[in-house]
Amino acid sequence: MLRRSLVVSAPGKVILHGEHAVVHGKVALATALNLRTFLRMTPRHDGKISLQLPNLGSRFNWEAADLQPLLAAFSVELPDAQPPSTEQVEKLKEFAGDDNGHEAVHHVATAAFLYLYLNVASKCGFLPTVDILVWSELPTGAGLGSSAAYSVCLAGALLSGCGAISFPLQEGQVVARWTEEELDTINRLAFRGEQVIHGNPSGVDNAVSTWGGALRYFSGKISSLKSVPTLRILLTNTKVPRSTKILVARVKDRLLKFPTIMEPVLTSIDAISRECEGILEAMAHDPSQEHYSMLEELVDINQHLLNGIGVGHPLLDRVCQVASSHGLHSKLTGAGGGGCAITLLPPDTAPSVVEGAIRDLGSCGFECWETDIGALGISAHSLPSLKTEVQKVLKGS
Repeated sequence: MLRRSLVVSAPGKVILHGEHAVVHGKVALATALNLRTFLRMTPRHDGKISLQLPNLGSRFNWEAADLQPLLAAFSVELPDAQPPSTEQVEKLKEFAGDDNGHEAVHHVATAAFLYLYLNVASKCGFLPTVDILVWSELPTGAGLGSSAAYSVCLAGALLSGCGAISFPLQEGQVVARWTEEELDTINRLAFRGEQVIHGNPSGVDNAVSTWGGALRYFSGKISSLKSVPTLRILLTNTKVPRSTKILVARVKDRLLKFPTIMEPVLTSIDAISRECEGILEAMAHDPSQEHYSMLEELVDINQHLLNGIGVGHPLLDRVCQVASSHGLHSKLTGAGGGGCAITLLPPDTAPSVVEGAIRDLGSCGFECWETDIGALGISAHSLPSLKTEVQKVLKGS
């Protein structure tokens, strides 16, 4: 039973290398992005449950008694081995107030919360009355794993709040993490939330958000890189919407039309991922300027290959050009066709160079953040240890 407020955070993700090639049996490297989603859960004593999503401008309130029939219905329908059914998801969206069947982000997010909440409540045997506030530094719909960070935060908080796992933060600590076994429990539940939101996700996003660092994805198998360095980057959002489904189909179409051309390109992207994996593991022990130079070369090569398979965009090219004018190296991350790009910032990058690149990218109409990749996965925090902006949000709502 939750007796005090708890605060957790989980990171977003970027694909470092292997976009699209991974669909065709090649290696992809995903890494935790240190733009994070934060969750505060506070006990209530009035028999109510509330969910606040200020990024989406939404707040939901339920009486625990109103959720009891759902709990009774879902308790027998929530085996761990089975993904959420279409009927379950539609029932939860309807309960959340989505009478028109719209796929609005806040309705899908609420359905995911209700599914995870009921799942945990069915295991614990009671409905915890809590106030949950979720706020994120991550933009939605940009391919940065915002939904996975949301699901991971919910899973960690709900499981801890009900006593299914421990809450690792001890008196006097500012940050703490769960055991490997508990992280596995969080990850498995968060994957169910991702299934509610996306239907058939790979599991990469929630795994990165849970464990942090970097992961290798190959032929459906996910494994953690043993040790990776934290790398500074600029993350640039072109704000161009794109459809992952359409872009994946475009690559497949080119592969069918020109197999003798496209197969070697995809094999080259695979080789980049494998080469990068080796460099990152070497850097964790003894980083050198040569390592950073090699990473920059791989970024440049991969960007050209991704353009070649048909997932580039003129505004992504513009990001690369602007960054290059400051001596920096960039590539798209994720599906391409718009969306986001990452720019490596070696340790010796002068502050004036970073400031100039951010200024020039901003003048193009892009959103740009300086952040890290290789960040910690889900973590428990003391509220005073968080950034002032985060504290204000978590305290003020």
